[in-house]
Amino acid sequence: MTAILADPVSEVVAAAEKLLTRRTGASVTLVDPIDLGGSGRSIVLRVRVAENPFSLPRTLVIKQVREESGLSGTRAVDPDDPSADSGSAFLREAVSYQFATALATDSRPGAELLASDLEARLLILSDLGDVSPISALLEHSDSDTVANTLMAMAQALGRMHAATVGREEDFTALLRRAGVADCDDTVAKQVERAVPAVPRLLSEILGIDVSPDMTDQVARAAKLFESRRFRAFSPSDLCPDNIIVNDEGVRFLDYEWGGFRDAMLDIAYALVSFPGCLCSIELSEDRTLAMIEAWRAEVVGMWPALADNNVLATRMVEAQLIWVWLSTYLFLPDNHARIAAVREHQLSVPRSLALMRRWDRLARSANHAGNTVVAHQARAIADRLQGLSVG
Repeated sequence: MTAILADPVSEVVAAAEKLLTRRTGASVTLVDPIDLGGSGRSIVLRVRVAENPFSLPRTLVIKQVREESGLSGTRAVDPDDPSADSGSAFLREAVSYQFATALATDSRPGAELLASDLEARLLILSDLGDVSPISALLEHSDSDTVANTLMAMAQALGRMHAATVGREEDFTALLRRAGVADCDDTVAKQVERAVPAVPRLLSEILGIDVSPDMTDQVARAAKLFESRRFRAFSPSDLCPDNIIVNDEGVRFLDYEWGGFRDAMLDIAYALVSFPGCLCSIELSEDRTLAMIEAWRAEVVGMWPALADNNVLATRMVEAQLIWVWLSTYLFLPDNHARIAAVREHQLSVPRSLALMRRWDRLARSANHAGNTVVAHQARAIADRLQGLSVG
């Protein structure tokens, strides 16, 4: 992070000063901008408050989306998705921050929204302070620290889920007030295209035929995005770049995709190593079970059905299955012309290795849950990926 003095930065700082001055009724001066790294479509700065007439924090974070498209570029984006260039992405993020800021402090998943200008696509957020990217902690820490970090992430997800159960109408009302007409889940649209496409890819590239029983289970798993049973708020873009750890614990950043969906999808997203990108983390059976239990402890009070190990295991396999299916759709083909904006992370591995590990982990989870159909098919795909170079 280095101090920068570029014209776009000066414009963003000036816009933030104007917004805060309008909000407080007194002049606010912001100095010493530091680049925190945007997505290419956004500028994200930490600034110091030089004049602070109304007890603003000493430092703030400013984010401005500089183009109409607000997608973050930290995950695989399917350009076939008509929402991929939607100008509503910034509005969705602003609404998500507004919604999350209304939660109790210990349930808030990330920074507090202090002010926003929807027309200028500008957010002013609380500064989370000195942070460590979760990718760095997972890559460079000792085994105990890695295990504790993963459990803390699972607990943070669970606290957020428990605090937002039953509040989807509030979120939808905020979206409508901001003028976001389309409340559909963007990722669910990707999944909708992936469901029929993956059997063809597996046949053509790996020579594996998908059984009718497997396709039936995939179709059921895809309905998790519509499920009402365990529905809660999610930032959705749970990429390692968007997960940090500070003195207060694990925090989640970037809410361009924020919305409500089955909470099982969030914890399963971590269990299959963030399938929207090419990250890979080592998850032993003990670590996997510890993460699931840490998450369940936070949400079981809201969803008592999850106290039943069979219910939990069955739904967890469904959620992992649909994520691995989507990841295969995104990364198996040799031709990546339809896939854009995949950022390399510290945890990134070759795509063939990432997919092999994801199918292997799914096979183990399905076997543990007694789902022989998924276990058998996933094992066959993992073995074929291990034996063939697809990337």
